[in-house]
Amino acid sequence: MERKEQLLIIDPPSELKFRGPFIRPVVTVMKLTNPTDNTILFKIKTTAPRKYCVRPNFGAVKPQSQTEVEICLQASFIFDPSEKNKHKFMVQSFVVPDGAVDPLKLWKEVKPEQLMDTKLRCVFELPPEWPAGETVAQKEEVNAEAEIKTISDDKVKDYRDEYVKATLEIRQLREDESQLRQENLKLKEQLLKNATADVMQKKQQTSPSSVPYQNAYSPPQLGQQPVPVMYIAIAVIMAIFGLLLGKYML
Repeated sequence: MERKEQLLIIDPPSELKFRGPFIRPVVTVMKLTNPTDNTILFKIKTTAPRKYCVRPNFGAVKPQSQTEVEICLQASFIFDPSEKNKHKFMVQSFVVPDGAVDPLKLWKEVKPEQLMDTKLRCVFELPPEWPAGETVAQKEEVNAEAEIKTISDDKVKDYRDEYVKATLEIRQLREDESQLRQENLKLKEQLLKNATADVMQKKQQTSPSSVPYQNAYSPPQLGQQPVPVMYIAIAVIMAIFGLLLGKYML
């Protein structure tokens, strides 16, 4: 089955060049131009996805407009001129149908015969200042030392920034701790005042104010003491018995 001809104008058209030394990420730019009157969706694929970072790796090119795609070769790449590199990229695209609004849904529903493919191979170039007789292993050793020095400097800066940040955080924590202690003391004082007020209120409620004061060493006031009911009953019975006895004896 024949593929449709690519409508996008791709620059570069067939090769993506990456210029060393490869001790840090290397970026190349791909330009996609849409010369048509329709919106075209595109997607970028590669045979080595772990070696590259593509931004954006998919999107849309509006009519009569252009989009740039940055392709970054990661610093972990090891260049070996004796080995033929097989890294390749492919640009897939298709025309957006009229009335369509969801690109993700369109990619899921697109048919293979609607796709347009363009393949590009990767080319790696060394800078001219590299000595011709220097081996790859020697150059990689020099590059590794330079990379280690760069990483060490970055780590020193990171450690310094982390130390300053940690110092500020410790100072803020100490201020927060002091404030919390003061608030805790205020709460304890308020609780003590509330407890004292409750005790005084209970004492006032339990102590009778209407009972007159009586000295413990003074004799009891008999007139104020009530006569028991049992004594009154015995006195009445004795009076009746005395009346009856006196009547019979007379």
